[in-house]
Amino acid sequence: MIATDVLKLLDALHANHLRVWLDGGWGVDALIGEETRQHGDVDLVIELEALPGVLQTLGTLGFALAEDHLPTRVVLRTADGQQADLHPVTFDENGTGWQLGAAPDGSDCAYPAWGLGQGHILGRIVPCLTPELQLEHHQGYEPRDQDLADMTRLAARFNLPLRDPE
Repeated sequence: MIATDVLKLLDALHANHLRVWLDGGWGVDALIGEETRQHGDVDLVIELEALPGVLQTLGTLGFALAEDHLPTRVVLRTADGQQADLHPVTFDENGTGWQLGAAPDGSDCAYPAWGLGQGHILGRIVPCLTPELQLEHHQGYEPRDQDLADMTRLAARFNLPLRDPE
């Protein structure tokens, strides 16, 4: 998935007043402000209650349900292999989003309000997780090589400590 594809998805979702934040590799590249590697997918944090609208909107772009792991995640794919991994969250009264069962230990994974920020793709401001939350969410599991490279770039760009995965 290339930058223009990601912007097309975001534009369609925003046009339908659906809140979404980039996570994962595209979230990292948005924070860095440039495409640093090839991306096989895009990870999107969405509101669980908005899932029907997200599915409908992305359906107009050719995405169809490929894997249903609700309430934790949903994977959509197009006929030509583009993939969107949806991470549904439910927001509490403090503005923290909770992804059910998504933490490495199987508990709920927090997306605190301070962790919902913005970055840039092709010079456009886009919503994404903050560097600190990206680094936090990459703890507690055995990372892939691309995850290590992403976190190393992120830590270096924002002068943040890079911890060993726990």
